[in-house]
Amino acid sequence: MPGNAAVTRSTLRQQIADALRDEVLGGRLQPGQEFTVKEIAEQYGVSATPVREALVDLSAQGLLDADHHRGFHVHEYSVADYRGIVEARSLVTDGMFQFLDEGQARFSLFDDARAIGALTGVRRRGEEAQRAALAGDLTVLIGYDLRFWRELSALFGNTYLADFLNRLRVQSWVCAVQHLRRLTDLRGRLWSAHTELVDALAVRDTETARAIVDAYNAHSLALVEGRADG
Repeated sequence: MPGNAAVTRSTLRQQIADALRDEVLGGRLQPGQEFTVKEIAEQYGVSATPVREALVDLSAQGLLDADHHRGFHVHEYSVADYRGIVEARSLVTDGMFQFLDEGQARFSLFDDARAIGALTGVRRRGEEAQRAALAGDLTVLIGYDLRFWRELSALFGNTYLADFLNRLRVQSWVCAVQHLRRLTDLRGRLWSAHTELVDALAVRDTETARAIVDAYNAHSLALVEGRADG
C-alpha cells in the first residue's frame, strides 16, 4: 500500500541518517571526507532515494556539506565554530533554568512523582556517561551524554527547546571529536559532572546548576582549544 511504503521509506531515511551520524561521531567518516549517494546506497544495500533524503537531512543539521553535482562531504568545524556552538547551547540551557526560577516548568522537578521517576532515569544515564568519561571512552560517552541531555531537556515540557538543544549538542560533539580523537589518552580529561547537575536541578538549585554548566563549557573549550594550539 502507498501509505505503508511511505512509512517504510521514512523509517529507512532516519535509520540511514542515524547510522551516518554515528559514523561521523565515531570518527569513521573524517572531516572533509567525500562520498556520493551511490556509494552510501551500495554500502547499506538500499535504493538511492532514502539515502539522498538522509544526506539532505544531515546537511540541514550542519553535519555534511553538499558538493554541487559531486556528492557530499563531512563538514569541517573550526575551534571558532565550537566556541559559537557552546555559546548557543549555553543560552538554551540558561533559558531552561530560567523556567525553574520563574516556576514555568510544565511540571515540578521536585514535587511531581512522575517527574521524580523521569529524573531518576536521567540520573542513571548520567552515571553511565560519567563512567565512560572517567574511562576516556569517547564513543560510549557521546551516546550516553546525548541521551542524558535529550531526556533532561524533555522534562521542561518544550519539545522545540529540547529538539534545538539536541541539535546543538550533536553539532558540538561532531565538532569536538574532530579535535579530541587526535588525543591519545582521554581518561579523566572529559567532563563528568552529569549527576551533580541532576542533583542540583532536582532541588531547584539553579545557581549551582548554572555554575556546573559554566564550568563544563570552560572545561570543554579549554580541552578543544588546547588541542588546536598543540
